[in-house]
Formats: sequence, C-alpha cells, structure tokens
Amino acid sequence: MLRERFNEALKAAMRGREAPTVSTIRMILAGLKDRDIAARSRGNTEGIDDGEVLNVLRGMIKQRQDSIILYREGGRPELADKEAAEIVVIESFMPQPMTDEAIAAAITAAVAATGAASIKDMGKVMAELRVHYAGLMDFAKVGPLVKQALT
Repeated sequence: MLRERFNEALKAAMRGREAPTVSTIRMILAGLKDRDIAARSRGNTEGIDDGEVLNVLRGMIKQRQDSIILYREGGRPELADKEAAEIVVIESFMPQPMTDEAIAAAITAAVAATGAASIKDMGKVMAELRVHYAGLMDFAKVGPLVKQALT
C-alpha cells in the first residue's frame, strides 16, 4: 500500500537527514490527511484508496510544474529548483507508466470485454480501462487511441 511506502520513506529520509525529502513527504501526508477527512463526510471512514492517492500525487506534480513556470518567469530560479526537487520525490511514489504496446493491448482487451462496436461505446471502454489501469496510463492520451480503435 502506498501509505506504508510514504511512512517508510519518511523514516529513511529522517535517518538520512534529508530535509528536502522529509518536508516533501510530510507535505504529501498532510494532503492525504486532508482528503481522508473530506472522505469521512461521504461515509468513508478508512480513508481514500490508492487510486485516489495517485490522483492527489498527480495534482501535486501539476501544481509544482505550474509553479516552476511562474518562478522562472518571475526570476526566482532557486524556488523553481526547490519545486523541481519536490517533483522528483513525488514521482518516486508513482507507478511506472505503461508502454505503448501494453496500452494497445489493454485497449484491445477492454473493447473485447465491453463488447464495444462503435464510437458510441467509447465511454464503456474508458470506464473499463479506468477500473483496471488507473494511475498507469494517461487517459487524455488514451482517449484518441480508444476512438481510433472503435472507428
């Protein structure tokens, strides 16, 4: 489970006196805690699942990428470098993305599993892919491939 990896990495970073890594992991854990608290109001007492944890991490990476652009435009390269270092730490917890061949095979399997025959069934195929491959593929890039497979 990802949460265990965060805690182990935090302990290792603390032992190694890696202050930037410690602060980044603590920031991740704080973000997850916020999401867990929000999930409680929806009746989820166990906290968010790994799929949503990956979404949180993706959001954090996106925020830092946007900040890097703004810091560089504002003449603050030291802050941009700090954000880039945080991205490296966050990405270390992300699963390796699938290869193009694996994505093509997954699309073929999802089309077969859903019985999709036309572009009207694209939503079914995308839902099937999200169930099995959340966090492993970029669905913005997969969408056109699914569309191509259905036409």
